Amino acid sequence: MDIPLLLKALILGIVEGLTEFLPISSTGHLIIVGQWLDFNDEKGKIFEVVIQTGAMLAIVWEYRRKFAGIILGLPHDARARQFVMSLAIAFMPAALLGLAFGKYIKAALFKPVPVAIAFIVGGFIILWAEKRTHRIAVETVDDMGWRDALKVGCAQAFALIPGTSRSGATIIGGLFFGLSRRAATEFSFFLAVPTLIAAGAYDLYKNRALLEAADIGLFSVGTAASFVSAFLCVRWLLRYIANHDFTLFAWYRIAFGTLVLVTAYTGGVEWAA
Repeated sequence: MDIPLLLKALILGIVEGLTEFLPISSTGHLIIVGQWLDFNDEKGKIFEVVIQTGAMLAIVWEYRRKFAGIILGLPHDARARQFVMSLAIAFMPAALLGLAFGKYIKAALFKPVPVAIAFIVGGFIILWAEKRTHRIAVETVDDMGWRDALKVGCAQAFALIPGTSRSGATIIGGLFFGLSRRAATEFSFFLAVPTLIAAGAYDLYKNRALLEAADIGLFSVGTAASFVSAFLCVRWLLRYIANHDFTLFAWYRIAFGTLVLVTAYTGGVEWAA
């Protein structure tokens, strides 16, 4: 058993869980931390996608009653069917664009410096969003129509750019489109389920030749760490947004992105080209 490699898996799993549902980009953090840990080869990239499953399962567990009610209510409950349809509609823009351009985006942008730039730009967009007058038209996720879902889905598509943040794009997009802060945050959580399942399954299938039976321990540690840290983070975030906006995360993004750029251009850290 390779203990140093398992420790890297544990660290990356914690990073994934803590950042997946905050508007600070889990992919961006995994790219940067993965390089820092020297775990950014092809298998490392697959690992980063697969451990998102742990974060997704944390959402399923936290909202298990709602998901169970939706599944059981599909045959006879119009609201349950509407909710599933909203998720399907919101999922499609990023899925279609990811299939069409994902390979080119990974080749060009899955690197620390482009990620850092996206961190900074995203931070300023959050600051701008929080300074606007927020008019609420949709109070809860159950009040969303297909047009609301499509708008949020289009916002999620921007998260194909690493460093943008899937949760940040959907939450801030939701605020722009009239969702309440809680509705935007919870819909971002729910939309993560089909999005992360699809991304993980697609990456596993596409790169199955790189995987070995010996990787089970590595992936299990990362996924478990992701589940636990995501579960704790989601509960904290729901309490936090009850009395706070997202300005703190905006300044964190700007500071973190600036640090990466400064270390890259001064030679303080040898980030990959």
